[in-house]
Amino acid sequence: MVWNHPSCMKNSAKSVKSGTAARGQKEAAEPAVKLPPKPSLKTTKLTSKSGPLAPVSPLKLAAKETVGKRILVIDIGGSNVKVMIADQPRRKIPTRTASTPSQLVSEVLANTQDWKFDAISIGFPAPVENGNILKEPNNLAPGWMKFNWEKAFGKPVRIINDAAMQALGSYEGGRMLFLGLGTGLGSALVHHGALIPLELCAARYSKQLTLEDVLGKRGYKRIGLAKWEKALGEIVELLRSWFLVDYIVLGGGNVKKLAKLPEGTRPGDNQNAFIGGVRMWSPKIEAANQPDAGF
Repeated sequence: MVWNHPSCMKNSAKSVKSGTAARGQKEAAEPAVKLPPKPSLKTTKLTSKSGPLAPVSPLKLAAKETVGKRILVIDIGGSNVKVMIADQPRRKIPTRTASTPSQLVSEVLANTQDWKFDAISIGFPAPVENGNILKEPNNLAPGWMKFNWEKAFGKPVRIINDAAMQALGSYEGGRMLFLGLGTGLGSALVHHGALIPLELCAARYSKQLTLEDVLGKRGYKRIGLAKWEKALGEIVELLRSWFLVDYIVLGGGNVKKLAKLPEGTRPGDNQNAFIGGVRMWSPKIEAANQPDAGF
């Protein structure tokens, strides 16, 4: 599908609104999806009759969903491989020292010798389907597509696209679209707990440009902040109407550059990737994604 230029997208968005106006009274009568309150990404303060309890991190709260399993979460980024477990500070490994799967396994095991874990979640910077990497990543050495992770780690392993893992950790109920605004453009949809990885990065913005060309790091540098914010707002408006989502979460490092968030969006947080990695082993999430969990 070919995307139009921003001016055309405005007209398209207006036509969507006008096309739905006839159903206005019917839609107005439908109750809005009630979402749970947005949790704090720093700490959650708990209290008891005897007084306040120690703050609990969102990762620890998510870990309770895994029924006793301790999950090691690995988030493979362009500059660093980040590893985290529920009760320890995050650790970073330079990606240049882990550019092959064998190097990654060696570096992760060497840097987590003092951690005990039962299973592993991996967020990978390329399309993943049913736990299989579909293409080699752009910024790493080849050899990832047929690598046997469970044999190498000696533990159960689940792997999904890195944006999908962050989307799962950002999810607060209802129907949510996640957009990762970083070096490239990551995307995923979560519908009542069911995770649907997307590749909106390849969708056409114009005959010459993809969405990633516009919303990724190259687009930001090429057109500047003001035009980039405007393009983001217009694209978000269209995606909201096309996917019929309750809200959109904007993740990635470039979200911090926004002076104002587009209507209907919420800011994400990098920590959500680790919450998503833990949730990959949650029985509730497994049930929502049966029979094909996608990871």
